Amino acid sequence: MAAGKPLSLRRLLPLLALVLVLVLLPTTCVSSGGGEPAGFQIPQDGSVVELDDSNFEAAAAAVDFLFVDFHAPWCGHCKRLSPQLDEAAPVLAGLSTPVVVAKVDAEKYKKLGSKYGVDGFPTLMLFDHGVPTEYTGSRKADLLIQSLKKLVAPDFSVLGSDSAIKSFVQDAGVGFPLFIGFGVDESSIVEYGTRYKRKAWFAAAKDFSEDMMVVYDFDKIPALVSLNPKYNEQSVFYGPFEGTFLEDFIRQSLLPLTVPINAETVKMLKDDERKVVLTVLEDESDENSMQLIKVLRSAANANHDLVFGYVGVKQWEEFTEPFHDSESSRLPRMVVWDRNEEYEVVQGSENLEDGDHGSQISRFLEGYRAGRTTKKKLGGRSPTILGVNAMYILLFLVAVLVVLMYFSGQGEEDRWPARAHQE
Repeated sequence: MAAGKPLSLRRLLPLLALVLVLVLLPTTCVSSGGGEPAGFQIPQDGSVVELDDSNFEAAAAAVDFLFVDFHAPWCGHCKRLSPQLDEAAPVLAGLSTPVVVAKVDAEKYKKLGSKYGVDGFPTLMLFDHGVPTEYTGSRKADLLIQSLKKLVAPDFSVLGSDSAIKSFVQDAGVGFPLFIGFGVDESSIVEYGTRYKRKAWFAAAKDFSEDMMVVYDFDKIPALVSLNPKYNEQSVFYGPFEGTFLEDFIRQSLLPLTVPINAETVKMLKDDERKVVLTVLEDESDENSMQLIKVLRSAANANHDLVFGYVGVKQWEEFTEPFHDSESSRLPRMVVWDRNEEYEVVQGSENLEDGDHGSQISRFLEGYRAGRTTKKKLGGRSPTILGVNAMYILLFLVAVLVVLMYFSGQGEEDRWPARAHQE
């Protein structure tokens, strides 16, 4: 028996070592101060991180906000996106609420991509404390920074001084509209901060001086001030703060008075139920067009039930084509677009002549409201997809044709000799 004791201890040593490892494991994987799990280190220079199966979960657990590009090496869009992410990553890492940018080769790590529903490249996702949400906003570095900065910010802020108001406006930048309630009951506007989190900044100013009333041009409270720094526009809502009035003001203020039609604003129009008074110009940047846009802004200010948009043929020819046929080649041209497949032409007022544009626009609106219109179809060429390169549409059609041919030929293939399959 005595000779057997050392052998028993030797057998117990591995078991004791295993118990010791299990006891110490939580403290070695995650520090007591809530630090980073083992297997992932946040880069100090803010560079883009390469993730894979071995460290993805650790990265998602280590940072509050992780922005991930699921890409494929052969993807052309992915290659064009890469330098934009490299440019944005250090800026995002330096925000007061940091965002770490990462990449995953979802072609190589298919299971990881499949886990998060990746079915195309690139797929961008923001992991908010480990919870993923697909990002579909702009991919240009500066706009990407603005969008992510908005997404990781609080839904609603309470501002207790003039300096806090100034800091809020400065930090928000020019990428999104701002809504600041002065003397407004916080409970009446806080819900909109969550509802429109991706589209605007919301705050309530609890303490402010008369200087702020001068700066933001309101003379009584409660007042909700809408700022659109990108278009240098500002408006004030004095109530009522019940019913649909408040939400109508917020929804209408998300867009500028006159909307330049481009790929980004077309997406924004999808969420607006109003019809669009669309003015088609030859070149929206020339002096005559800029003067006309000012007149349109005045008309928009008096007709909030409509969206006033403009687009130049030179700026976006594909978009303008359905509204600008050979029978009405003269520009500028005005139509009322339903944001889908139809538009209306006001009889006798669709083309703007040289002269008093204000009177001509007024006659156009009078004719529209009186129902003196002719409805037209876009002929299946929806302007919401006209920006897509024709080559990609062609490739898609070819792919569909190949699939149809494959399935239609299955019956014949089954009748071929076995040797044909071997060859």
